[in-house]
Amino acid sequence: MVAQRANKSSIPALYRIVPGLGLLSAGKRSSGLFYLLATAAFLALLVARFDLLIISFRSMAAGVTLLVLSPTGFSQIFTPETLEFWIASLYLLLVPFLLLRFSVRSYRKALREREESQSGEASLWQLGMISFKRNGISVAASMVIFVLYSVAFLAPLLSPFSPYDQQDFLVTAYQPPLTRLDALVLRQHRTVVIPLRAGRDLTSRAANTLILDSQKLRSRNEEYNLKFVNSYRVEGDRMLFRQGMREKSLSLAELVNLSGSSQKPEYAVTKTFLLGTDQYGRDIFSRVLYGSRISLSIGFLVVLISVSLGTVIGISSGYFGGWVDSFLMRIVDVLIAFPALFLILIIIATFGNSIYLIVITLSFTGWMGVARIVRGQVLSLKEQEFILAARSLGLSNLRIIFRHLLPNTLTPVIVAATLRIGSIILTEAGLSFLGLGVQPPTPSWGNIINEGRDSLLNHWWISTFPGVAILSTVVCFNLIGDGIRDALDPRMRG
Repeated sequence: MVAQRANKSSIPALYRIVPGLGLLSAGKRSSGLFYLLATAAFLALLVARFDLLIISFRSMAAGVTLLVLSPTGFSQIFTPETLEFWIASLYLLLVPFLLLRFSVRSYRKALREREESQSGEASLWQLGMISFKRNGISVAASMVIFVLYSVAFLAPLLSPFSPYDQQDFLVTAYQPPLTRLDALVLRQHRTVVIPLRAGRDLTSRAANTLILDSQKLRSRNEEYNLKFVNSYRVEGDRMLFRQGMREKSLSLAELVNLSGSSQKPEYAVTKTFLLGTDQYGRDIFSRVLYGSRISLSIGFLVVLISVSLGTVIGISSGYFGGWVDSFLMRIVDVLIAFPALFLILIIIATFGNSIYLIVITLSFTGWMGVARIVRGQVLSLKEQEFILAARSLGLSNLRIIFRHLLPNTLTPVIVAATLRIGSIILTEAGLSFLGLGVQPPTPSWGNIINEGRDSLLNHWWISTFPGVAILSTVVCFNLIGDGIRDALDPRMRG
């Protein structure tokens, strides 16, 4: 305890404030730069989107108040898009604190790492972690995965447009990457779909605050509507503009003077489409960001469910043996022999398309391999001396399974899980590409590629960028799986 206190007091104050700085001084350049750059990126986004952050927390407070006072009123106003902003705002505030904490912990471990490695007192997991950190490719892949999941959580704050907004497609359709377009700022306010509540009581005020803030969040806090144009000019009290081949005009009274000066009035803003637009004028960058939530969440949930189910069945089969083993393994044999993709197509064609159905279907068709791996591990472990000693001491089966068998079977399970996430993401993308997965207009990487397949030669950017996202994600997960396998295998540790 005294040594730990001394260790804590010996850390300079600056290292406790700036994440990664201590690791840089300790020679851990890659880890130190990651913590430093990641924290800087989060803080930069916090400053850039501070207005949306304030609106999100204000709407969250109003939503919690309304939920307590009037659950029915809350259900009538609440939308999933508002929840997305709440999650993104909480994530944006929480992660920098976690990065600072993990940076300090990593710095303390770096100070003790050399002594532990030389004395040989490190545990199996500590030795595996040290070996994994020495694999630069796997560490870089882990950083990329962290960035991808952070982008998925922060998509509402990162995307400049709503992924569902169909702009003035006469102007915005099929625009290449880095296109800059002018948009006239109309005096027309964005309409509130839900009418405001009459009354001055706390319930009405909370409901009105939630309604107005939800509208601001959906519009990215842009008060006025935009009309995209190819060109425009002012003649007298009229604004003449062109959209495609059409020439139109508006009264200047219908537009907003952004400069506030009558000498040099400004009625237009310029918007940049970073990755271009699709055939409906929707921003590809925003759709790829939102699509990452679908693909990454489906991959994580499916692997979590299938690995948990396969581990339970594999341990039960290998430990109890007898008719239990025979019954469960025959089920595994039948399901493995049945084509998984064919079964998925039958279920989706019978019960319809939904995200929840895709998750359940992929989960219950992917646990058999994990069950066989765990069963083989348990069969080799249950005859070991420590298991026989636990039985002789009268320990229950559950205690033996959860305290002795399960921890010793996690190594192949973790490797299988990391390798399977990539294949699940590919399967979901393939189903969405065929029109059997996530349905438009909800964006996912697969259906975005499907939307651009007919114009791949002329408008390559629609399918290319989500394809690059799928490729990067799958490759990174496979590299992480290889790194974990090598780190946890004593023969590969070197």
